Amino acid sequence: MEALYMLIPIAVGVMIIVVIAFIYTVKSGQYDDLEGPAHRILMDDDDPRIPGRDKEPKSKISDDGE
Repeated sequence: MEALYMLIPIAVGVMIIVVIAFIYTVKSGQYDDLEGPAHRILMDDDDPRIPGRDKEPKSKISDDGE
């Protein structure tokens, strides 16, 4: 029984620390865009629709096989 007098305040203290850490991460924007990085991996870097990639790379091999 005496151990509970020590364990309950420790558990409450750990819970308060976790809640404060969670509130901090929410306010700092950690969870704002969960799907963006996953979609960014799938994007092709050579896509001309990506801003800053206006020109397509020129290929040395022609399309007609010459």
